[in-house]
Amino acid sequence: MVMAQSLFMALADKYPGVVIDVLAPGWSRPLLERMPEVAQAIDMPLGHGQFGLKQRWRLGKSLADRNYDQAILLPNTWKSALTPFVAGIPVRTGWVGEMRYGLLNDIRRLDKERLTMTVQRFVALAEPADARGGVLNIPAPRLEVKPEDVTAALDALHLERDGSRLLVLCPGAEYGPAKRWPESRYCELAARMVDNGWSVWLFGSEKDQAVCRTVNEHAGGRCVNLSGATSLAQAVDLMSLADAVVSNDSGLMHVAAALDRPLVVLYGSSDPGFTPPLNRRHRIVSLGLNCSPCFKRECPEGHLDCLTGIEVEQVAAGLLELIEE
Repeated sequence: MVMAQSLFMALADKYPGVVIDVLAPGWSRPLLERMPEVAQAIDMPLGHGQFGLKQRWRLGKSLADRNYDQAILLPNTWKSALTPFVAGIPVRTGWVGEMRYGLLNDIRRLDKERLTMTVQRFVALAEPADARGGVLNIPAPRLEVKPEDVTAALDALHLERDGSRLLVLCPGAEYGPAKRWPESRYCELAARMVDNGWSVWLFGSEKDQAVCRTVNEHAGGRCVNLSGATSLAQAVDLMSLADAVVSNDSGLMHVAAALDRPLVVLYGSSDPGFTPPLNRRHRIVSLGLNCSPCFKRECPEGHLDCLTGIEVEQVAAGLLELIEE
C-alpha cells in the first residue's frame, strides 16, 4: 500500500485535478488518510483470499453511480477485476494476470526485464497502453503526518520525548523467519544504542510481542516496547519522530521510508532490488549469497546464513553513516 502511493503521485502529476479514490482493505485506511493524493478510501469488505462473489457484485453496483472514468487494478487476481466491471467503469486497466480478458479492457503485458521493481509495475499503469517503454519517473512515497496526531498518540500511550536521539527497531516480518534478522542481534544492537545514550522504541504487531519483549529484557528493560500496543495510525505518527530506524524487509520498513526516516534495512530471503526502500536516506545490508534471494518464508537450506551472517557492527556502521550525512 505504501508503494502504491507512487502510482497515486504519478497520476496526480500527469492529470492535474484528478480525483483518486482507493478501494482497499479497511486496515490500510490510516495509510491512505496520510496520502494527500487520495480523495477517499473505500473499505473492501472481504479479507485476503476471500472470493465473496455476491459481496463483490454488490460493491460494484454500489459504486456504479460514482461515474469513475478509469479503474487501475494493482492485484493480478481475477476476483479483484470483478467489482470495477460490475461498476461499469469504462476503462479498466491492469496486468494480464489470471486470464482477466473481458473484465479488463485495457490489458497490459508485463515486461519483467524492464520493470524489475514492484513499484515500477505500479507506476507503469499510469501510462497509456501505447506509451513507449522509457525510463519511468518513480516518485518516492511521502506520508504526511499531522503534529496534533503525533501529540495525541504520545498522550494515548503515555510517552514522552526526553531529548535523546530516538532509534526505532522493527524486528518482525509478517512473511516469515527467512526475512527476520536474529533476535539476538537486535538484542545486542538495542543494548549498545541504549548504552550510547539513545532512546529505543520497539515497533511491531501482536505477533512480534515475544521478540520485542526479549529485546527489551536484554537491554535491561530500558526500551519502550510498543509491539501490539499501537494502532497502525499511531505507529505511523510515532515513527515520524525517529532519528533512525532499523528494520527487516517489512511493511513498517516501507512506512519508515515514506516518512523519510534515516533507515537501515536487513535483507535475507527477499530481494533489495525488487522491493527496496524508496527514500534517499537509507542503507541496505544484504550479503548477496548464492542461495539468496530465495523468496521463501523459511530457509530451504536450514541455515539462514543470509541473515545470521549480518553482524551488529555492520548495522551500527550503517546507522552512523546516515546520522552523519
